[in-house]
Amino acid sequence: MEPPELEYAGFWMRVWASLIDTVLVCALIFPLLTVIYGRAYWDSSRLIQGPIDFLLSWVAPAVAVVLFWIARQATPGKMAIAARVVDARTGGKPTNGQLIVRYLGYYISAIPLFLGLLWVAFDPRKQGWHDKLAGTVVVRKKGGTARPVRFNSGG
Repeated sequence: MEPPELEYAGFWMRVWASLIDTVLVCALIFPLLTVIYGRAYWDSSRLIQGPIDFLLSWVAPAVAVVLFWIARQATPGKMAIAARVVDARTGGKPTNGQLIVRYLGYYISAIPLFLGLLWVAFDPRKQGWHDKLAGTVVVRKKGGTARPVRFNSGG
């Protein structure tokens, strides 16, 4: 049986997936922050209000995203759009190192006015800078007019 043809997941599909992930993270973390720090937490202008804030707001989401990528090659948002992260060269499962670099690459992509994330809209393989750094692409089963994916599985 031949595998289904794949296409690169485009900018707007990936925005939608990110919004789903953001809503899920906020739904889990915001109530915890409110219970721990009280309603005054939301009035503060401080970026980080304590060690628990740092763990819940920065570390837990990072760990969750990387663990989802390791286990499922996708976050819940990417699963909702039937997309997954794969190795850009082989189309196979990325290494854990690639996935960690990909996550850290989000910061590099976001710092200069989100240009590295917007890059997905213009790149022929729909790679953001984080994908390029990690050697990954985001694909889904072909269902539209996007360019089909061809991987070089040889040396």
